[in-house]
Amino acid sequence: MRNGLIRLLTTLSFLMLLHSTVSLAKEPLGWIEKVQVQPWGVEAKAKLDTGALTSSMHAEEIERFEKQGEQWVRFTIDFEDAETGDRVSQRIERPLLREFTAVGAGGRDQRSVVAMTICVGNTLYEEQFSLRDRDNMIYPILLGRRTIQHLGPVDVTRTFLTEAECDADSVLLSLNEGEGDPDIGVN
Repeated sequence: MRNGLIRLLTTLSFLMLLHSTVSLAKEPLGWIEKVQVQPWGVEAKAKLDTGALTSSMHAEEIERFEKQGEQWVRFTIDFEDAETGDRVSQRIERPLLREFTAVGAGGRDQRSVVAMTICVGNTLYEEQFSLRDRDNMIYPILLGRRTIQHLGPVDVTRTFLTEAECDADSVLLSLNEGEGDPDIGVN
């Protein structure tokens, strides 16, 4: 009798812990969401793509250059603001994090990767983005697994489940450049 009561209490404790853990999980995002590119607050449609590792952002006029002995990238973001419908063009300079070769149906493509900050929901995320001319793509931003792992679960049957609403008080989750990524072997 006593052993049965202990098992029952253990099981109930486990179920309560499991329930509290599940209730603390983030709300799911849809497979398409509106995100803001910071610090400009430009809103763009982003596809959450679990088949891609690295996120990608539309960029034009991409050029590498050296600044104070380090490699940098200069590029232009140019896309329609999903909220206002206005065309937004901004010239940006960022330190080069790394280069990588994307392999897909279109062949091999060498891309520069930089850190950019986006707003999803009410949180700011500094993430790695490869730069690519995505003019022929439906969505100017693609969020890959490296970013999605910070955002939470994705409901692939729904879209636009959150609003990008960041302000000066929003939490910023910074990119940890020193942290290795076993998927790509970067240390």
